Formats: sequence, C-alpha cells, structure tokens
Amino acid sequence: MSLNLVTLTPAQSAGIPVALIGSVFLAVGAQLQQRGVAKVGDQPAEGKRSTLGIGQLLALARRPSWLLGTVCLGLAILFQLFSLFLAPLTVVQPLGALALVITAILNARVTEVKLDGRAVRALALCVVGVGLFVGVAALTTTTLPILEPQLIAVVVILAVVLLVLGVCFGLLRKRLTRIFYVVAAGVLFGFVATLAKVLIGRIQTIFRAHFHLVAGDWLTLVCLVGLLSAAILGTYFVQTAYSSGSPDVVVAGLTVIDPIVGVTIGVAVLGEAAHAPVWAGFVFAIAGVLAIVGVIQVSRSGARLHPDDVEPRKGSPKPPNEHPLASA
Repeated sequence: MSLNLVTLTPAQSAGIPVALIGSVFLAVGAQLQQRGVAKVGDQPAEGKRSTLGIGQLLALARRPSWLLGTVCLGLAILFQLFSLFLAPLTVVQPLGALALVITAILNARVTEVKLDGRAVRALALCVVGVGLFVGVAALTTTTLPILEPQLIAVVVILAVVLLVLGVCFGLLRKRLTRIFYVVAAGVLFGFVATLAKVLIGRIQTIFRAHFHLVAGDWLTLVCLVGLLSAAILGTYFVQTAYSSGSPDVVVAGLTVIDPIVGVTIGVAVLGEAAHAPVWAGFVFAIAGVLAIVGVIQVSRSGARLHPDDVEPRKGSPKPPNEHPLASA
C-alpha cells in the first residue's frame, strides 16, 4: 500500500523553525501587551469587560510595555508571513499553538510559581499534538497554485464573518463577554493567515508573469482590503480581551481557534491536502484533539500563574505585581 508521502524542499522545511521563532515573539508580545493594557484602567471582574474606550486606546501608546509588546507582535507577524512564504499553511499555522506553552513558562518564571505535574503533562500533550500534526502535514500536504474560484470563496466567507461579528459588536457590545472577543479574534486571525498565504501566492504569480495583470487580479486588492480589515478588528478584540485579566486565556483561544480556521481553509478551500492519503486525515484528527486538550489544560493551569492572580509568597520582600514588567 502506498503511503502517498511528499517531501518538503529544504526551503519549505525552513518554514518550520521560522514559524517557531514567530511563536516566541507572539508569547512575549502577548505578555507585554497585557501588562500595558492592565495599566490603562482598573481591572473588572473576569469576563465582564465590554470594550476599551478611546482614551484608553490612546493611553496605550504611552505605555512602554505595550509598545514593546507591539514590536514583538510585529516581529511575530513578519516571521509568520515568511514561514507562510516558505511552507504550506497546514504545516506552519499549527505551530502557533506553542506560543501558549511559552506563555505558561514565562508566567511561571515571572511569578516564581513552579509548574505542577498537571501543567507539565498539559504542556507535553500540546507539544506532542502539534508536533504530530505538523510532522504528518509536512509529509502529506503541499502548496498548490491558488485559482480564482478559491480566492472568491475565501473572500466571500470572510465578508460573511466580518458582517456577523460587526453586527454582534454594534448591537450587543455592552453585553459581550471576554470569550466572544477571544473567539472572534481567533477566527479573524485565522483568516489573516489564510489571506496572507493567498496574497503571497498571487504576488508570486504576478512576478512570474512579469507584472502582466489580468482581469482577475482585482481580487488581489480585495484580499488585501479583507486582510487589513480582519487584522484591525481582530487586534481591537484582542486588546479588549486583555483588559479583563491574564493573557493565558487569550493566547489559549487564539492558538486553538486561529490554526483550526487557517488549516480548515487550507484543506477545504485551498486544497493543500488534496493528495493526502486517508490515513493522514485520521492522524490529523487525533493530533488536533491532543493539541486542543493540551492547550485547554495549559490555559487552566497557567491562569493562576499570572502576576495579578497569585497571592504573595510568605516572606516575600515584594508583592508579585512588582516584577520587571509591572511598572512599564
């Protein structure tokens, strides 16, 4: 029986470490941005924050921790884009889940709270699930030329998503809980990654055609507008979610929902797994479940590690909030 395996080129394989570096910047950036957001207003009860006001958004630009976190997230985006340029979406997108692992370790270091056995097992489960998924994806999926019907499908789906989220935000924003912002941001950033991959492919096609544009290239501009719209709205949702507590739940939601959306579109619409064998689908499902369960457990274990959520240690000379990031 043929395994129908494919081999990534050396350049495509390089997309994996590039994506891992991006995950490090994502975790550090999330930690720093949450510190900045926490400083611009009082912390409300968990899950009850509605939205950030204009004054708070302007105040963020004066917070060193938030600005440094923004730089880190900008670098994370650049590394993600480069990894998408090098490798298939289904290979590099799931690696973002490792950002939660890094976030949990960072929180443990900052708060000097040791990760217990349950947290370590959850981290291991997350790493195994992501590693298995990426390993099989690297052997069974490939980047294919993106056709106009596929492009239209992605744009139409995104338009519907933006409409639904916009209506919910416009009519119900005073009653929306944190989970809405986390889920919405994860969905939007999944589309951002997908559209980035689409745009990279379209730009490569235009270059190969020596800038000979055809009628269908107007879709490239539509994709760019959709990407920017999803990125701006998703970023606002993330900042609002940060305002109601630790970054763990935010990062957990993004690292589960973002890859699910991105990989689903990559497989169902872009056809990256069109030639994958049947057994690969079962492995993807098992690996995905392992990673999701691990991420959920990590977020539950890691929430208590946030500086604002732990009690001062007996005999400690300073409260847990007074770590290097607290005054930034």
